[in-house]
Amino acid sequence: MSRTETDSLGPMEVPDEAYWGAQTQRSLINFAIGQERMPLPVVHALALIKKAAARVNQRIGELPADLAWLIEQAANEVLAGQHDEQFPLMVWQTGSGTQSNMNVNEVIAGRANELAGSGRGGKTPVHPNDHVNRAQSSNDSFPTAMHIAAVQAVKQQLLPALRELRDGLQEQADRYAHLLKTGRTHMMDATPMTFGQELSAFVAQLGYAERAILATLPSVCELAQGGTAVGTGLNSPLGFADAMAAELAALSGLPFVSAPNKFSALSGHEPLVALSGALKTLAVALMKLANDLRLLSSGPRAGFAEVRLPANEPGSSIMPGKVNPTQCEALSMLACQVLGNDTTIAFAASQGHLQLNVFKPVIIHNLLQSIRLLADGCHNFQQHCVAGLQPDAAKMAEHLERGLMLVTALNPHIGYDKAAQIAKQAYQDGTTLREAALQLGYLSNEQFDTWVRPENMLEAGKHE
Repeated sequence: MSRTETDSLGPMEVPDEAYWGAQTQRSLINFAIGQERMPLPVVHALALIKKAAARVNQRIGELPADLAWLIEQAANEVLAGQHDEQFPLMVWQTGSGTQSNMNVNEVIAGRANELAGSGRGGKTPVHPNDHVNRAQSSNDSFPTAMHIAAVQAVKQQLLPALRELRDGLQEQADRYAHLLKTGRTHMMDATPMTFGQELSAFVAQLGYAERAILATLPSVCELAQGGTAVGTGLNSPLGFADAMAAELAALSGLPFVSAPNKFSALSGHEPLVALSGALKTLAVALMKLANDLRLLSSGPRAGFAEVRLPANEPGSSIMPGKVNPTQCEALSMLACQVLGNDTTIAFAASQGHLQLNVFKPVIIHNLLQSIRLLADGCHNFQQHCVAGLQPDAAKMAEHLERGLMLVTALNPHIGYDKAAQIAKQAYQDGTTLREAALQLGYLSNEQFDTWVRPENMLEAGKHE
């Protein structure tokens, strides 16, 4: 069963169960591309904009109170997720997001009219353009929704998960602050360190990524709303932009403000490019974390085998008893996706031709996917990997004892050249550093014990 809805191009048949109108139906027909629907956080952000606009327009006398009330009630239902199935449009649509903006306008109007007793859909008493979209354009509403959705996702999902992982690594670093092991550079043995020091690097890297993300948020909190079609604010009342930013801040609890230059806010997306760049920084740090733990846990007999990762599932369909570093693999894969998303976002944001960037849907699709992947990845990695990892102290001690770079401790006492000769001979003969040093006659057994002490090689000024 269907009903007839109309838009400026004429009539369209719309399913009876749909709240949307003709423009949404046209988009379903004309943009049947892929399976990537417009992200619900963007839809909900648009609904928040419609709610805020109804309040502002009612306060300044641009919208009757009864219609504002109907719009707000319908918007509240959308925000509560009651009508998520009413937003079926794909990411691959007009580059301004016009179809999704109208999808939200039509659904809110259609539900508002039902609440008013006029039946589902239609344009009476609430019109999707004249009332729900009043003083707005897709060109300013959609980028505003992009910023709202991005900030909400970062604040509510990503930052808590990032801090959870960082704190979990810090806890492990504190626990093993004095566990000695061999450091490695160029994938080769290097001077000693502690396992806690090794983990502390990841804590610092995640801290840097967090600060980078936070540094981008003030610009993302600047909203395009009020610029309307090209940035001039045509058809919006005086003061509408600031009033909308204040209302959206009050409704969301986030520090949104009106963008100082609406022409830039419509035609460029540098704030989202910067945020994506910060997400890329986090992805790079997570790739390092995943790969290092994968290396340190390699084995268990023919690798480093210095770290035992939780055995979460069988690792092979043919090799019994095999356990793989699956959490490391998943984290590194999502990091690859985030790096690819950043490239897409950068290229799409560079396409701001004249007064409007028309690559908005793909920008926000990729950005929100990156945020979600990073948030889920940080939480999952902490819960299923970092929390349960255990160092193999015996294997670390074995590697440390056999390591040749302990000879570095002798540099201040016998010089680089003699120390290098000791290391070369020990490696060539398959002996210990002590045996090579005594054989060469460069120092006594007592001197070796005094000078080659790994615990004194962990920071500046510790050699004796």
